[in-house]
Amino acid sequence: MSLFHFLRENAPWLTAGVLLTFLSSFGQTFFISIFAGHIREAFDLTHGQWGGIYTLGTTTSALVMVWAGGLTDHFRVRALAPIILLMSVGACLAMALNPVWWGLFFVIFALRFAGQGMLGHIAVVAMSRWFVAMRGRALSIATLGFAIGESILPLLFVSLMTVIDWRFLWGVAAFLAFLGIPALMLLLRTERTPQSWAASDQSLGMLGRHWTRNQTLRHFLFWFMIPALLGPAAFNTAFFFHQVHFAEVKAIPHVELVAMFPFYTAVGIGSMVLSGWALDRFGTPRLIPFMQVPMVAAFLIFAAAETPMGLLAGFFFLALTTGANSTLPNAFWAEFYGTARIGSIKAMAAAVMVFGSAIGPGLTGLGIDLGLGIEAQYVIIAGYFVFATVMMMIGVARARPLLEQTA
Repeated sequence: MSLFHFLRENAPWLTAGVLLTFLSSFGQTFFISIFAGHIREAFDLTHGQWGGIYTLGTTTSALVMVWAGGLTDHFRVRALAPIILLMSVGACLAMALNPVWWGLFFVIFALRFAGQGMLGHIAVVAMSRWFVAMRGRALSIATLGFAIGESILPLLFVSLMTVIDWRFLWGVAAFLAFLGIPALMLLLRTERTPQSWAASDQSLGMLGRHWTRNQTLRHFLFWFMIPALLGPAAFNTAFFFHQVHFAEVKAIPHVELVAMFPFYTAVGIGSMVLSGWALDRFGTPRLIPFMQVPMVAAFLIFAAAETPMGLLAGFFFLALTTGANSTLPNAFWAEFYGTARIGSIKAMAAAVMVFGSAIGPGLTGLGIDLGLGIEAQYVIIAGYFVFATVMMMIGVARARPLLEQTA
């Protein structure tokens, strides 16, 4: 099937996926962090206090995700997604109206749970279940919403903040999230239900069966994948969280560093689309073990680079893994463990990643406070991704023969 025909035949469902991933932006670090200065000033918080609240709220959302993510196995997208969007609306309004510092914990929890956690989770689970032969392309298209939000919203809201109060802008975010509800219901008037259940019957995992969450937890492959799940979430988040400090260390204006972000987003989109095509052509087992090799190059370059062109090279390699990370891991769970209970299984993976995004900034910030420079830390982080790659190679090599066996 040609790409044009695929898009035309599946436009409502693919658009719903893009909409959900885009609206998850209001709970993502790249969006919340642009208000950090105003939030700390409004509540008289230090960097450490604000970081502690953010880490605690995010970690709690990761724990809740383990249970809540499984709801995608029991409820259709058109029933579950509007509820999560309403929670996102409430969280944005709470950020706009919250008068006390301790209320930030609940606000951050709700933003992270609804945004970074559930909306993206619902989108990728739906794509994995609705599509089989074209799963890679469906995932790469649906997850474009992440890149669109990352490239548009920070610049737009930072510009608006120069003339509009930051609290009012959170009200604008709430309004945009609310508009997503009728738009989603319109797109999913005829949800891809028959095809979704047919796909789950066809898309079996290892040993020719659908795995439960408990079986997955007891299987060796899940634990071999843990370092790879933690790494990008922890250290991608940490890199952008400490971008101001990184610019100071490299002796370049912060605005010059931020000017490289569109290049990073463009390469990420290209990598996302290319990885989706390669996934459909070559399969997950051949591709996923090497997915994080560019991260090794990226952090070594960030550690050593002394010129803007060097930093741009680092962003290039960082974006290669960021783009592939939007498609390959999501397809991995469906291919190795089946799609019948993919919501519960993917929820565990999502919880690990959300937890990674909570600890990454804290660990690197602690390192800075203890005198371990950010450049030295990036060399260590590069070593971590070597370890994660080796673990994936071993785990996938051991599990791959099971894909061809029946129970």
